[in-house]
Amino acid sequence: MKDRSVQAHSHSTAHDHGHGHTHSHDHAHGHGHGHHHGHHHHHGDTHGTAFAVAVTLNLAFLVVETGAGIWGHSMALLADAGHNFSDVLSLLLSWGASALARRPPSARYTYGLKSSSILAALANAALLWVALGAILIETLRRLFEPASAEGTVMIWVAAAGILVNGLSAVLFARGSKEDLNLRAAFQHLLADAAVSAGVVVAGIAVALSGWSWIDPATSLAITALIGWGSWGLLRESVQLGLLAVPAGINESAVRAELAAKPGVTAVHDLHIWPMSTTETALTAHLVMPAGHPGDEWLHGVAHALEHEHGIGHVTLQVETEEGHECALHSDGVV
Repeated sequence: MKDRSVQAHSHSTAHDHGHGHTHSHDHAHGHGHGHHHGHHHHHGDTHGTAFAVAVTLNLAFLVVETGAGIWGHSMALLADAGHNFSDVLSLLLSWGASALARRPPSARYTYGLKSSSILAALANAALLWVALGAILIETLRRLFEPASAEGTVMIWVAAAGILVNGLSAVLFARGSKEDLNLRAAFQHLLADAAVSAGVVVAGIAVALSGWSWIDPATSLAITALIGWGSWGLLRESVQLGLLAVPAGINESAVRAELAAKPGVTAVHDLHIWPMSTTETALTAHLVMPAGHPGDEWLHGVAHALEHEHGIGHVTLQVETEEGHECALHSDGVV
């Protein structure tokens, strides 16, 4: 098979460099690899202030809650403080990854450092579960060796936690729909607000009944709730780390759409993978009759993949039906 690699961009103006290369910034490359740069700038540069405010608020509250938990002998407060500590580290990791992802490509890192957001998501998921394990061990110890808890302290400190975590969560609400890192921050902070509400209820129960076991029991419930709520984030982070097709993209639908394009007789070596927590790339070999498919056709394919499937970086290799079969024809070969 004869083959030509083609590429589509989403800019304007075109340049003909000769030697079979057509560099069109609203078009396609014929001969050589290329990508459709439907870059998704999901307000990454606008969240620096949100991260700074959230980190500052949560650090201050972490110090207050830890001191109150120790002074008031409240395992529920200490459990919540432990989770808040993991959230502060999570926010710092996400903040750092957000900054690294904006660095331009280099000769060594040709995609830039966009995938640092995936590493941050994996680190955050691991950090959260380590924190949950430590909290669970201490909670079980307190269940068998209960200590007298100060219900009033639990109520007031946890009430402040609702305010701090709720306000911090609002800062990430907009970007959480498109970015796994921001969604992790949003869900963690929102869960913390809900957990703080649970501690308030436990504090009232302890103050009214005097039953100290309510405090570690509440901590146990908090741990279970956070573990259940964070499982999805852990699973998705691992999937991104393994370069799985991102959630929300149907590989079969993409394959069928490419195969249905006019002139395409076969599709193989199709790969879809996350470049970061917000950007997706695709490569594929399209078998077509001899002859260049044309810039307009290539641009149309790239446009459809971006706007219908959210795939912004596309590389297509066009092969004619003449000559030798492609070595990557089998889907089992990568």
